Amino acid sequence: MNAHKRHEIFARLREHNPEPTTELNWSTPFELLTAVLLSAQATDVGVNKATARLFPVANTPAAILALGLDGLKEHIKTIGLYNTKAENLMKTCRILMDQHNGEVPRTRKALEALPGVGRKTANVILNTAFGEPTIAVDTHIFRVSNRTGIAKGKDVVEVENKLMRHVPREFRQDAHHWLILHGRYTCVARKPRCGSCVIEDLCEYPDKVEI
Repeated sequence: MNAHKRHEIFARLREHNPEPTTELNWSTPFELLTAVLLSAQATDVGVNKATARLFPVANTPAAILALGLDGLKEHIKTIGLYNTKAENLMKTCRILMDQHNGEVPRTRKALEALPGVGRKTANVILNTAFGEPTIAVDTHIFRVSNRTGIAKGKDVVEVENKLMRHVPREFRQDAHHWLILHGRYTCVARKPRCGSCVIEDLCEYPDKVEI
């Protein structure tokens, strides 16, 4: 795929959705970190239901620690893998209190040192909470990037590196939100909705599905 086509793809995605953002509910970097930690193998809708119960009671590292492990589990027990997630969140809160004055760090190295935080989660925090032009490659972005030809790669790191190299700078801040939402609602896994896709004529996927 050439640079002109990539530019047009992102220009159309921007025109279609000028201010994309995460579908997780949050108001502080710590709330976003918590929501993302809880979102592994869970839907954003499910996470939002749990955090709607949790955040009014505890939305800081100190308040989470004060809840205790059992108290935290009670608030998030509707989410899959909640036992492991609760343990990781408690450990994360302790590190934030002990090493970062209760604040979410703004560096990739410090974020990835937190329990349950990998490269994808760190990219989400850096981009969405702190405004850095990172691209967090999840299953949706991996699929859309390979299927359309925007950035083909055999693993998420290769796709991320190619996106960072090929996405025009003016679109980089919002690119991962556009691609996630496109993969979630249009370029879906089993039967992509090509007939209603705003970039269908630019997409290089050979097996388009007409509706």
